[in-house]
Amino acid sequence: MLIELRDGASIRVRPIGPGDKPQLQRGFERLSGDSVYKRFLSPLTELRPMDLIYLTEVDHHDHEALIAFDEQTGEPVGVARYVRSATDPAAAEFAITVVDDWQRRGVGTELIRRLSDRARQEGVKRFTAVLLAENHEMRGLLEKLGGFRLRGGVSSVIDVEGSL
Repeated sequence: MLIELRDGASIRVRPIGPGDKPQLQRGFERLSGDSVYKRFLSPLTELRPMDLIYLTEVDHHDHEALIAFDEQTGEPVGVARYVRSATDPAAAEFAITVVDDWQRRGVGTELIRRLSDRARQEGVKRFTAVLLAENHEMRGLLEKLGGFRLRGGVSSVIDVEGSL
């Protein structure tokens, strides 16, 4: 699916697949240490082979992931995913990652909209997440979208929940 962003750039979004391991690795290498920490809540320095398997070999039902590419260069610019709760099939934890030079351009907004559509198709009614309180970019995105409740959590993390 081709999507034009507010700055005139275009991205193509599609479900991720096992063949996307090299693209995911390239995208990860374009993330700053700060972006990696905000996404994984840990200072990862690399994606190991088992990480790449988990992140790309999804069933597209209980675990969905969408990948966005720069239409002009073909380079990966973002990924959004959800993983359904094992104890509550109507809930899924979600995450979004956008490479630094594409942040604040609308990629995250487009990815979460499409991920929400996919989740609803699969019977997910609520998204949850744990994020760093200092992740102002993600907090701003969720506030802009509306419908998400942010609650203070332990130390510097907050819990997020929103209906789809």
